[in-house]
Parts: sequence; C-alpha cells; structure tokens
Amino acid sequence: MTAAACFASDYTDARRRFLAAADAAGAIVWTYDHPLRGPDGEPLAMDVAWLGPADATAALILSSATHGVEGFCGSGCQVAAMRDGLHRSLPPGLALVLVHGHNPHGFAHLRRVTEENVDLNRNFPDFSGPLPENLGYAQVHPWLTPADWHGAGRAAADAAIADYRQAQGLTAFQAVVSKGQHDFPDGLFYGGQAPTWSRRTIERLCAERLAGLTRIALIDVHTGLGPRGHGEIIAGDGPNAGNHRRARDWFGEDAKCPERGESVSAAIPNTVEKGYAQALRRAEVTAVALEYGTIALDDVFTALRADNWLHLHGRVASAEGREIKAMMRAAFHGEDAAWKTAVWQRAEEVIRRTIAALAG
Repeated sequence: MTAAACFASDYTDARRRFLAAADAAGAIVWTYDHPLRGPDGEPLAMDVAWLGPADATAALILSSATHGVEGFCGSGCQVAAMRDGLHRSLPPGLALVLVHGHNPHGFAHLRRVTEENVDLNRNFPDFSGPLPENLGYAQVHPWLTPADWHGAGRAAADAAIADYRQAQGLTAFQAVVSKGQHDFPDGLFYGGQAPTWSRRTIERLCAERLAGLTRIALIDVHTGLGPRGHGEIIAGDGPNAGNHRRARDWFGEDAKCPERGESVSAAIPNTVEKGYAQALRRAEVTAVALEYGTIALDDVFTALRADNWLHLHGRVASAEGREIKAMMRAAFHGEDAAWKTAVWQRAEEVIRRTIAALAG
C-alpha cells in the first residue's frame, strides 16, 4: 500500500480505514459515539487507538479533524503510521495514541466547524469567567458572510475587505479574523459560549484513559496554511513558555512561534493543544500543530466564507451546495498522490523526532 492509499474518500471511508488499521496493528480501541449522524445517516464517533504498553507513563498523541474537513490529512497520517508499524519500535514505557476525529460531525459534513458552528480550536477558554475579547472582529464580521452572496452585497463586502487589507496589511487582517471570537454565533472562527461535544469528549478521554500519563507529546494535524504539501510545526504560547521552549529543544528552528510572527498561523489562544494541557495538568504536555499548505490563502478564505453562507442562507442539497463543498475539499485536502506522499513523509519525520525526544 502506498502512502496515498492511506487517505480516504470521505469520513465513513476514513473511519473504516482507521479501525481496520488499528485492528491489524493490535491496538486497544475506544469509541465515543456522537449523538448526531452524517449527511447520509451514517454513525459518527471519536475513535481512539492505543498502541504500546498498557501501563505506559509517556505517550505521543497524534490527533486529527480538530477542524472537521481537515481530517482527511490527519486520518491518512494515522493510518500510514499504523501501516508502517511505527508503534513496533517504541521505547519502553512509551505508547502511541491515535485520536481519530476530534470533530467527526464537521469531517462528515465537509465543514471546518462543529455542529454548533464552533471552531473547536477556539473552544477551550474558561467558560466560568469572562471570555476573551476580539474587539476588531465586530468591524469585519458583516463583510465576511453577506446574505447577498451573489449580488451587490457581496461586491461591497469584498471591496471593504480589500480596503481593510490595504490599510492594515494582510497579517493584521488574518489576525483579527482568525484569532477567534465569542460574540457572533453566525460568524467565522466562533469560539462558542460553552464547551462543545468535541471538547467535552476530549476531556472525558483525558480523564478516563490518559490520566496516568506523566509525559505527553501531542501532534494535532491541520491543513489550509502555508506552502502546498509542507508541514509547519507550530508551537504556540509565546517564545518564553515552557511548551515552546521544549518544542524548540526537540525540533530546533523548525518549531515556529506565532507570537513571534514567524508562523503561517496567527497567534491563537484556547486551542485544542491548550485543552489537552488543561485536562492533563499532572503531566508535562508538549503540544504542537502540524500545519500543511493546500491552495492559496485567499482561495481557502473564500471557501470558508462560502460554506458559512451556505449553512446560513443556502441549500446544501443543491448544485450550488455541492460546488461549495467541492471548494471546501480543495481548500483543506490535496487530492493528488504527490501531496499525500509529501504529507506523510513530513509527518513520519516529525513523529520519529518526537518519539526520539520523548525517549530521551
């Protein structure tokens, strides 16, 4: 089986391949069923495969589909890792934990967000206190998803975005849009007003299955930013944070810091990496995102806007809906074998370097 053959055609195919690979590898598998169904009535779940000693004190967690439609990439890497037997060379006391489908609903429906229209990677603040503010988002919100997607409203919104980018710069625009916001439930990068099913299930997994670990590395796979097929290692929390310092020790200058302006991503608080660290406070958690480029950033952004409009104002079961879903696939999944091969080669390199760091 080639690396490209590990990547699926849809969510159901991805789940089938993952569970088959886990069975062939002799993994312990836990399944957390989602309360909703996929577009064709198929069951949805977050599936977890544990490979290695049951009493391991350290683990590498490789996770997929935090942003649902990005799950094609992460799922393919998880299947390839089991196919290539990376678990067979683990040092003593170390387990490989594969979390398939943080956001299975988004994966199945070709959406980046959860069923609540929440960006899971912005859904880990402390909801018992004041939520983070993104005051700049209110200005751009009306432009991002105009109800009049095909007419004068869209043209005016696009012109306003162009003027903002001209005046403030692309980096400032990306930051204000993608940082996350908690005030507009119909908007982009919405962090929610409460923990989503996906967040609650991650926390349940940590409490039920991972609480005995003392040293953890997390690689959360993402797509949509950066050069096509290249996986950037993103280590957030600021250059002086322990997480980033450890990532720099492990990966050198390959570990990019958004807060320092050296990453393809803007600085983002309350990510899934933070969620694991919060849920596993007794462990030393070193968490990174592995971000793969697909198509031009402007085209990715247009796909996100179009999909949000579709679910607010359009009809998914229409020719236009199918066209927009094809845009989403193109924005977050490289269909060609060369992209898939490059993705797995980079992922394998990062996984092996992480295992070596944990062993050391």
